[in-house]
Amino acid sequence: MTQSIPRSRITVSNTSNRRAWCTLAVLLLGMFIALLDQTIVNVALPTIRTSLNASESTLSWIISGYALGLGLALIPAGRVGDRIGHKWVFIVGLVLFTIASAMCGIAQNDTEIVVWRVLQGVAGGIYIPAVGSFIQLLFAGRQRGKAFAILGTVIGVSSAFGIITGGLLIQAFGNADGWRWVFFVNLPVGIVAVIAAIIVLPSHEKGLDRKTGLDLFGALILAAALVAILVPLIQGQQEGWPLWTWLLLMGGVILIALFGLWESSVTKRGKSPLVPLKLFTHASFTLGTILALVYFAAFTSIFFTLSLLWQAGLGFTALESGFMTLPFALGTLFASSQSQRVVARLGRTALVLGAGMLAVSLSATWAIFTFVPATDLTMWMLAGPLLLGGIGNGFFLAPNIQFIIASVDGQDAGAASGVVNTMQRLGTAIGIAIIGSILFGSLTIAGAPPTAVDVANGFAHSASLSMGMSAILSFAAFGLVFALPRRVQQHGAPIAPVSE
Repeated sequence: MTQSIPRSRITVSNTSNRRAWCTLAVLLLGMFIALLDQTIVNVALPTIRTSLNASESTLSWIISGYALGLGLALIPAGRVGDRIGHKWVFIVGLVLFTIASAMCGIAQNDTEIVVWRVLQGVAGGIYIPAVGSFIQLLFAGRQRGKAFAILGTVIGVSSAFGIITGGLLIQAFGNADGWRWVFFVNLPVGIVAVIAAIIVLPSHEKGLDRKTGLDLFGALILAAALVAILVPLIQGQQEGWPLWTWLLLMGGVILIALFGLWESSVTKRGKSPLVPLKLFTHASFTLGTILALVYFAAFTSIFFTLSLLWQAGLGFTALESGFMTLPFALGTLFASSQSQRVVARLGRTALVLGAGMLAVSLSATWAIFTFVPATDLTMWMLAGPLLLGGIGNGFFLAPNIQFIIASVDGQDAGAASGVVNTMQRLGTAIGIAIIGSILFGSLTIAGAPPTAVDVANGFAHSASLSMGMSAILSFAAFGLVFALPRRVQQHGAPIAPVSE
């Protein structure tokens, strides 16, 4: 005889399930605007340059500063959430992000927009770790896998369509101040998300580690080291590479060594380090973190180059620039949605194919910039290579963290995932710093006064050199993929990626 299940139990279960999915919707709303802001600003750079009379280094800082701030905040914020609960860490980070977005939108000079852009990145890094933590808390089994799959889709959509969204906003509100709406668009979304988070997110979380250490001094050393490296990379070309830039670079390297010594000391004292050094005893993980940095340095920097060439060099509108990158966005979205199926069948080969396709794509784009006259360039010439690169990016982007952390012990998977996500963000920051230095350092425009053809030729030459560097980085990433394990064990849901 079949035993019936009491109605009360069904009701509670269904109510709890609905609450979990509502919570996920709120979390993804916050995630969406943080990831959208990594790409949406690229298309606004030329209009920011004109509107604020911004320097070349400022344009690099607008992208690199955001990525740096986000990357540095991820691990400490995750530790704080583990200790005190993720709800209010998420809410505080989202409030700060919304405020910083507003301040970016009303910025009147280079300094203001860079400072608030960095703080916006820090705020995003504060609340993003809560998304994966709540998914682990609220879902189990197949539902957890489904939740992570939805997260991957949101990552693909927000990252892929940032540039076209920025182009539409600038087209709607004009070149003079349309770029400000790239930041203002976050305000209504942020306010709604904050209110919903206060109401919906659970306050009492199980499994909190009240003894989790924060290692604030380690975080300060790492932040100082990365700033010491990024400042000369971004400012060096504009300043003419004076002695202080080289001294600062050497100081950054010394600080990284000091960080390693400090983390070792923290571990020996039985406390919780910011980055567990034992992770790097696994060769595949060590090379995988380098892969994460190099890959993100390669592909995120291409939008910086394309936006400046298409608008400042060739005179196209922001909307036309957005449509030019649409094939990459569509390719990424399609391939991301299929990546888990492809990985299940092909294993690491899926990542090899993805990185290889991106390398071929960037090489083809470099060839077009090099051998096609600047005035003959059209979006249709780039459509094929960018579509190929987008498909490759989609195959690589979602599953790469699973493979990188596959060699570490299960209890270290969370820390390893945080390290890889941070390396991805730092890769974005360093990639933009290097590409920006090459692009602006090689930019020479003939003619007095220069004609439109002179401007186009000058920017096309610089874009060719910077795209060449992106292609070199992509081939380096392709080689590093082979250091990863051929297969990963599918234990429940994958570790959540943070995006591009």
